[in-house]
Amino acid sequence: MMSTMRKKSLKPKRSLGQNFLLHQRIAERIAMTAKLSPHDTVLEIGPGTGMLTRELLKRARKVIAIEADDELFEKLRSDFAREIAEGRLDLRQGDIRTLDTTALPKGYALVANIPYYLTGEIFRMFLGSDIQPCSLTLLVQKEVAERIARAKKESILSLSVKAYGVPKYEFTVVRGAFVPMPKVDSAVLSVRDISRKNFTTRADELRFFTLLHAGFAHKRKFARKNIIEAGFLAGDIPEKARAEDLALSRWLTLCAQQGKYKA
Repeated sequence: MMSTMRKKSLKPKRSLGQNFLLHQRIAERIAMTAKLSPHDTVLEIGPGTGMLTRELLKRARKVIAIEADDELFEKLRSDFAREIAEGRLDLRQGDIRTLDTTALPKGYALVANIPYYLTGEIFRMFLGSDIQPCSLTLLVQKEVAERIARAKKESILSLSVKAYGVPKYEFTVVRGAFVPMPKVDSAVLSVRDISRKNFTTRADELRFFTLLHAGFAHKRKFARKNIIEAGFLAGDIPEKARAEDLALSRWLTLCAQQGKYKA
């Protein structure tokens, strides 16, 4: 999804997964939740009509905003001409999936109202990047935020996020706060303390995710059977434990026990 609607002439494009926020106070709350300082650089995906961008500029030293929509990009370039001239806003046109994340400054914060269909890809792209953000503050589908930060059962996505940082369900944004109105509610999810502290080497990191995907490979089978069939040692995984029942600590321990992994 994209941020906020200020003029009726700017119509959301379904092909880009755009849903514009209607309320300034929500954009303000998202920016406050990000806990930015005057020294921070922020990356914003899909600034849309610029409501969240304005709130970020009030709090951060610099905002790098990536907009895929041609019309919105031109409107943003006009509306934020002064901030662009001052070097406080680096406005770029393009698909976020083509961004070279290794060129981003160390310690940047990612804050955005993102399209639902890009959620998993954005988590993988930025958490797995050589240059990781210091934090993520994302407006996502409520069900996804709950699955990552609140659910008792784990998933590949929840464990993948927790392997790098600490997720928190911040607050709910009801579907009526957008135009067009989506079929489900949204929520702001933050991920802080992002690092690779759980992995000694990149080989360990790759082994962890290969093991994780193996464990979840066949939902009808128990995790132990899936893991063994994939060529891994099952360690002390209980015979009848499901992959979704195993906490991150158990997966990390199991990963450390492997003498080799299947790429």
